[in-house]
Amino acid sequence: MLTLNLTKILLFTILPFYFALNCLILPVTAAESIQPYLDQVKANLHEFSLNNGIKFIVLENHQAPVISFVTYADVGGVNEPDGKTGVAHFLEHLAFKGTTKIGTTDYVAEKPVLDNLDKTFDQLQNQDQNQKLIAKWQKLKEEAREYVKQNEFGQIVEIEGGVGLNAATSADYTAYYYNFPANKLELWMSLESERFLQPVFREFYEEKEVILEERRLRTDNSPIGKMIEAFLDTAFTSHPYKRPVIGYDRDIRNLKRKDVEEFFGTYYTPNNLTIAIVGDVQPEEVETLAKVYFDRYPQQTKPPQLEIVESPQTQTREVDLVLASQPWYLEGYHRPSLNDADDVVYDVISGILSNGRTSRLYQSLVEDQQVALAAQSLNGFPGNKYPNLIVFYALSAPNHSLEEVETAIRVEIDRLTTELVTESELNRVKTKAKASLLRTLDTNEGMASLLAEYEVKTGSWLKLFEDLDRIEKVTAEDVQRVAQTTFTAENRTIGRILEQNDQI
Repeated sequence: MLTLNLTKILLFTILPFYFALNCLILPVTAAESIQPYLDQVKANLHEFSLNNGIKFIVLENHQAPVISFVTYADVGGVNEPDGKTGVAHFLEHLAFKGTTKIGTTDYVAEKPVLDNLDKTFDQLQNQDQNQKLIAKWQKLKEEAREYVKQNEFGQIVEIEGGVGLNAATSADYTAYYYNFPANKLELWMSLESERFLQPVFREFYEEKEVILEERRLRTDNSPIGKMIEAFLDTAFTSHPYKRPVIGYDRDIRNLKRKDVEEFFGTYYTPNNLTIAIVGDVQPEEVETLAKVYFDRYPQQTKPPQLEIVESPQTQTREVDLVLASQPWYLEGYHRPSLNDADDVVYDVISGILSNGRTSRLYQSLVEDQQVALAAQSLNGFPGNKYPNLIVFYALSAPNHSLEEVETAIRVEIDRLTTELVTESELNRVKTKAKASLLRTLDTNEGMASLLAEYEVKTGSWLKLFEDLDRIEKVTAEDVQRVAQTTFTAENRTIGRILEQNDQI
């Protein structure tokens, strides 16, 4: 992810803008009916697609003169070729490096230097100790650097009053987002269309070192990061959810600029992009400008769809890591995708077991038995577009073993299969679940992100609001039924981080 330094923006400019971005769009409480909220969204939401396939979702909100933009690419870590893990995340980083016009002093002169740099890298892979090649490599990097206008894309956004320039890569998708004052709509159209129409993936080798350091920080030097990578590799046998989004170290090191270019050409097609715009806009103006700027994208065939299906698990799987760390325990179960009819039931189950200090895991493991310092869950992990995992994890307390933690977690999970939850507990959890989703929808940026995600993953942004109603309709019997189906020994994966003297 990239974070923009905004220190050059005057204080009196950014504070009112930031406040406006976080204003309520359509205030509603979790206890109220969602229908008036949905009716208001429908009245103010407009959709259209360009001839090349780019989909636009536009929601008017004239409470403040600001606009949030999200460009959602339906591609993530699961779409990467074997041996090239991390390329989706790498591309996200490079999408901020500019175009043939932005980020360079002279692209005509820069291009042959970049091409020569790539050729030299290929030669170095076969002759890594060749001192002449190393010297040539260093010289070419310095020469290429002379043409670079560092962070020019971000500086343009910053100077024009934009905030929140960032992006995120997940297993399922890649999203780019930032916010502008309302009078900068056309500037956004120009900038965003340019960076995906004529991108130049410059500073490739410098950025590779940044990403390798990011991996070292997140995974290689992080005990829980190592465990998550090993846990997913154990829980999944064939589906690419088993691979880390950041990529394996060896794959990142071997990636070439042409790998990123080929990945971009395959998956960043106009019919694989969805753009959500929420704020002080006129839909007619948005559509007119979209045709001017984004109709320039040529039509392309639809990218290949992921066809790998994970086979049902038939026995408990386990992975233990002995690390210099406090002991951790993880227990995960396969569950269906976002589009399954029981998706919201898993949200409720996760809330019952691990949402806050009133949740069962916290009350039992942390408060009552004091066998754990923390106990939580990950639902829809590592993504939810495809069948995924619900994972429960806990950090053991001093002088308590992982066996105690495992037993305590299993007791609470098994209770859901044998006992009906009470109506008061169920209602409390459902209210929290609805409130959490509504808080995300309370901002322009949150609304734009979820509209785009639900449109792509489910086929309609309407499911976002239908889920709010579905949560309300979940019964105690639903919770027990889903728990009995899911929480079985054959569907279980266990992960343990053990201390040197605590091996099982």
